[in-house]
Amino acid sequence: MSDIDAMKAQLDEIRQQALDAFAAAEDSDALQALKVKYLGKKGELTGVLKGVGGLSVEDRPRIGQVVNRIKAELEQAIEASSSVLEAKAGEARVAAERIDVSLPGRNRPRGALHPVQQGLDEMAAIFEHLGFEIAEGPEIETEFHNFDALNIPPEHPARAMHDTFFLRDTEDDEPMLLRTHTSPVQIRAMQRFVAEGHEPPLAVVAPGRVYRCDSDVTHSPMFHQVEVFKVDRDVSMAHLKGVLQYFLSAYFEKEVPIRLRPHYFPFTEPSAEVDIGCVFCSGKGCRICKGSGWLEVLGSGMIHPNVLRSVDIDTSIYSGFAFGLGVERLVMLKHGIPDLRLFFENDVRFLRRMGA
Repeated sequence: MSDIDAMKAQLDEIRQQALDAFAAAEDSDALQALKVKYLGKKGELTGVLKGVGGLSVEDRPRIGQVVNRIKAELEQAIEASSSVLEAKAGEARVAAERIDVSLPGRNRPRGALHPVQQGLDEMAAIFEHLGFEIAEGPEIETEFHNFDALNIPPEHPARAMHDTFFLRDTEDDEPMLLRTHTSPVQIRAMQRFVAEGHEPPLAVVAPGRVYRCDSDVTHSPMFHQVEVFKVDRDVSMAHLKGVLQYFLSAYFEKEVPIRLRPHYFPFTEPSAEVDIGCVFCSGKGCRICKGSGWLEVLGSGMIHPNVLRSVDIDTSIYSGFAFGLGVERLVMLKHGIPDLRLFFENDVRFLRRMGA
């Protein structure tokens, strides 16, 4: 056998080995390693070409043609094998990521608003329906907005009854405190209203958190109040009673009788405690209402002239009514909740039962 025939036979053997190896490659990395083995600079095909120098001048071009043909065939085989491997990998990935849409879904617990927040939203919606505008204010307040502007001077006994959380009290700084009621929002809303050059009417509902040093079955250091007030010409107690009657009947979702009992609040004059017919016994008398047939729910009255003067509203022209209610108190009455502390203990069973 001549040298050229022997070299052709060697090249053909390398070709067949390479084709078989490419077809059997299990992944792209293995295929790349085979490409280097057979077609690389130090590969087997290159190794055969080193013997071309021993051939005659006439045989060298002939071997070159054979080598080029085999090299082109192997490169095509590599591309074909690579396409097959990529397709297999894609199929494996699809199979691994396939989701059986016929399986039943995984149930996720459905959350709900806290019962106090539900109550706040219900109350705010009722007053918005009546034309009141929602207002908010800071929970850290000044003594002026929390007490002085509301006709509660430093020596006033009602000031001590509020059990206030003071934050600082130095000679250089004005005393700051956690607000004890949402009434400061009334002052801020009227101040802003007057500063912007407006004239009454002004009707505002102010829901929010308040703080007092008190904690038992019916009291919490943090609780929620809603302050409601209206200022206009010729506002009277009749307007106050009408709003209270509508609100309380709407909130309890039935017609409830109300009565106003004379009382004293420094920021209203005249003032009245508001009672409703017991929602548990319909006024017949029970353990909850202590046999009286009535439940105390909030305090109210006509805005004291001193309060209006503190925000530069002319008391010879304008008057107003105001009342404040404890949100937890009304929510407890509406849903028959016996202990205020249930709202803040985060007992999931209670919250689920109260969930909307």
